[in-house]
Amino acid sequence: MKDIKIGNRIIGEHHPVFVIAEAGINHNGSLLIAKKLVDMAKKAGADCIKFQTHITEEEMTKTKILPGKISKKPLWDIIKSCELNVDEEKKLNEYCKKRKIIFLSTPFSIPAIDRLEKIKMPAYKIGSGELTNLPFLKAIAQTKKPVILSTGMSELSEIKETVKLFKKSKIPLAILQTTSEYPCDYKDVNLLVIDNYKKLFNLPVGISDHSLGIYTVLGAVARGACIVEKHITLDKKMPGPDQKISLEFNELKELVKGCRAIKLALGSTKKILKGELEVLNFARESVVTKEKISKGEIFTEANLITKRPNTGEIPAKNFYMILGKKAKKDIQKNKQLKFSDIV
Repeated sequence: MKDIKIGNRIIGEHHPVFVIAEAGINHNGSLLIAKKLVDMAKKAGADCIKFQTHITEEEMTKTKILPGKISKKPLWDIIKSCELNVDEEKKLNEYCKKRKIIFLSTPFSIPAIDRLEKIKMPAYKIGSGELTNLPFLKAIAQTKKPVILSTGMSELSEIKETVKLFKKSKIPLAILQTTSEYPCDYKDVNLLVIDNYKKLFNLPVGISDHSLGIYTVLGAVARGACIVEKHITLDKKMPGPDQKISLEFNELKELVKGCRAIKLALGSTKKILKGELEVLNFARESVVTKEKISKGEIFTEANLITKRPNTGEIPAKNFYMILGKKAKKDIQKNKQLKFSDIV
């Protein structure tokens, strides 16, 4: 599996999970709130904070369409009210550099790509809605920067075509299992798709998760996710279509902690570890006399037993090798058997 590099972070199966705190439009158009979200993500231990770059007139026609069931406000009005202008995005990028957290923003139009290129963003995160937008994808590919691709609302054949496009352009690529429901039912998360993606594409794989809580993200890490992405908010009661499904500080902090712990726990070696030896000594058993045994007496299940600790010469696993042999001398009851006790 090929690793990718974003900023100073290498992303792949042999590296720590790359945690993206998805601020999205949860700043509600306020640079001050956006900066507070940066502070939150940094304090919680996330590797990256991601926003969205919207230039409403460039990405959509004027419409009254609603964003599904997540808001009663038209999508146009929501997006327009949550725009950050060029100067605000520059300041936000600089603030992230100051706070030493990677800044990413998802563009939704080619002019948005051009804007992000001017601030030298290190990589691109492509939202699920743009997975089949060929002119847009080609514009991203022309930047030659790493790409993280979400795959909600898509067929496998469409995903293969987009992966092929980026591979042809030799773009470092990672792919995220995504279900574009807000919130997403647990039964629709489909974590095993992560396994399928790893086999099909030989790329770093992760999840962009819209289910409630942190459970499915932790499950994704257990299945080998290299990247996890979750929406964040300062307060779930704030106005906005994504606030309720987002993580507040304590949840994000616990998610980061959980990702680190599970990643460390993914070893595949099965042997007695150095750290287990002390436990092994008191938890396992040695062969012990069940009663007093006289010289010349045959060892049997009637006069031998196994008991803790495992500090005797003969461990319990060798119990049946001793049966039928004779005692070399008298042995007291409840004594760990020694090889020198055996004829």
